Order: sequence, then structure tokens, then C-alpha cells
Amino acid sequence: MPPTPSMEDYIERIYLLIQDKGYARVSDIAEALEVHPSSVTKMVQKLDKDQYLIYEKYRGFILTSKGEKLGKRLVYRHELLENFLNIIGVSQDKIYVDVEGIEHHLSWDAIDRIGDLVQYFEEDTDRISQLRDIQKRNKNVDD
Repeated sequence: MPPTPSMEDYIERIYLLIQDKGYARVSDIAEALEVHPSSVTKMVQKLDKDQYLIYEKYRGFILTSKGEKLGKRLVYRHELLENFLNIIGVSQDKIYVDVEGIEHHLSWDAIDRIGDLVQYFEEDTDRISQLRDIQKRNKNVDD
């Protein structure tokens, strides 16, 4: 059974915390996701049951290879979507919220195609300049 969007959020956050600090605690996750520690404990127990991590009560937890692989992929998806929205000219103050809103609703095939498009723009920065020119022209028409 694939992970739910909520499970993905937890796995992504745990992966990032472990990458950043070397460990992830219930309190760190609760703070990062703005949820109660009891909610984190319940989810961590579920993720343990589904073999995404190994949880030892009062000792913390570590990601399994399955959890590590998924965490890495989820972080890639998040960063790719941020990069994509930046390239297409979405305002910086909107990007994070937009990514959070769409990341769980796209197939991995769609993510891969967005990756192709990002690569297309990054391989020739003139393409980004041309896109900005189009956006300026369209903005003038809208005004």
C-alpha cells in the first residue's frame, strides 16, 4: 500500500532532520510539522509498522532503507517543484505554499516530465529569458 500524503510529509521531514542533525526526535517533527507530539508518536508507530522506520520507545528512530529511499525521493520532488515554479516565474512568497499544495497530487510520471522541462530551461538560460519576455508581454496585455 503506498504511503498517504500525511505519511509522505512525515517521511520527508524525518529524512531532512536526519540529514541536517543526524537524528530526528518526536519534538523536532512536531515543531516542524506544527502538530502535537502525540500525533507524531502515532504516525511514527504506523511508519514503523509499514517498515519505513524502526521506532524504539523513548530512544528515537531511524529510517529503514525503504524509508531512506522514499525520503530522498520526496525531498527531490519538493526541490524540483520549487525549482520549476521559480523558473516559470511564480512569486517567491508563493512557491512553498504552492509546492505543499500540489506535491501529493502529481504522479511520479508527471514529476519526471517536470524534471525534463526544468532541465530544458537550465541547459540554455536564454530560454528562461525568452519566457520572461513572454510573461512581460502577457502582463502588459492583462493590465
